[in-house]
Amino acid sequence: MRARELGIRPGRLQPGPDNAVTDVPGVLVGHASHAPDNTGVTVIVPRAGRDTWLEPVYAGVAVLNGAGELTGSIQIREWGLMETPVFLTGTPYVGAVYEAATRVLTERQPRIGVEDVVIPVVGETDPSAIVDVVRGPAPDAALVAAALDGAQGGTPAEGQVGAGIGMMCCDFAGGIGTSSRRVSDGYTVGVLLQVNFGDWEELRIDGRRADVPSPARGAEGSCICVVATDAPLLPHGLERLARRAFLGLARVGSYASNGSGEIGMAFSTANAEATRRDAPAVARPELLRDGLAISRLFAACTEAAEEAVLNALFGARTLVGPRGTAPAFPVDQLPR
Repeated sequence: MRARELGIRPGRLQPGPDNAVTDVPGVLVGHASHAPDNTGVTVIVPRAGRDTWLEPVYAGVAVLNGAGELTGSIQIREWGLMETPVFLTGTPYVGAVYEAATRVLTERQPRIGVEDVVIPVVGETDPSAIVDVVRGPAPDAALVAAALDGAQGGTPAEGQVGAGIGMMCCDFAGGIGTSSRRVSDGYTVGVLLQVNFGDWEELRIDGRRADVPSPARGAEGSCICVVATDAPLLPHGLERLARRAFLGLARVGSYASNGSGEIGMAFSTANAEATRRDAPAVARPELLRDGLAISRLFAACTEAAEEAVLNALFGARTLVGPRGTAPAFPVDQLPR
């Protein structure tokens, strides 16, 4: 189930038609895993049908607590550009997915490795409290290709799917969650989270303490926040937008504990002509200036992140793994 099916509608802004990151035009999401109980890969494609290496997107990165990894983030901070889709996986598999993504993207774009290299963006959270990450099958090139080829619009699967398998949310099953908001300027902000954080004692649902004890106790975990928008923001504005996702996590109960990696990144699908690899030396991108307009995007990001956490929580199935159990949240115990 999703939050709105339970009558929970965080914030005051309205979501897009699918209430997902895919409401941002052109954004696609794909999941793949070797087995239902082994952490796989989730991919977010910025522009459908476009090669992100040839047509990078403006991007920004923000970190609340750095106990985690997002490869490519140094390049994003230096150039303000992201030149691959965003790949998410389990912590021990970052290297495997980085290598696999490099191989798949190079096979599909012959200019990679000749004119320049590629630095894939790969984020992670740790499923080892539930999943056997030592003996379980690591993601490979075939799995990365399957996630890319299966990426589509509409409402993505949520919870224990793709990179969400084995993840916890406030000691219940977590994983992938997504939501979106539309603002009065006509722009859309979409958020997709890899949710793996929190304690049940801190869990807040629609501003109220959930008070539903969990039989499990997860590790400190992490949360990777991917924010997409069609608003014409430049890298500094996208870094500021990414930072607002953390406010949404806090509304649900995150306090960014010592071992929890709260890492956010945001990209804009606008300004394609200015960011393409063969653009003129002097480009003139559009810019949404700081002020009330960008504040509306900040509010949209905060609300969408809050609801994305709840969608991951309510959409996750119980997962019994070799290392432990991630119990589904008992939605029947919510007050109606």
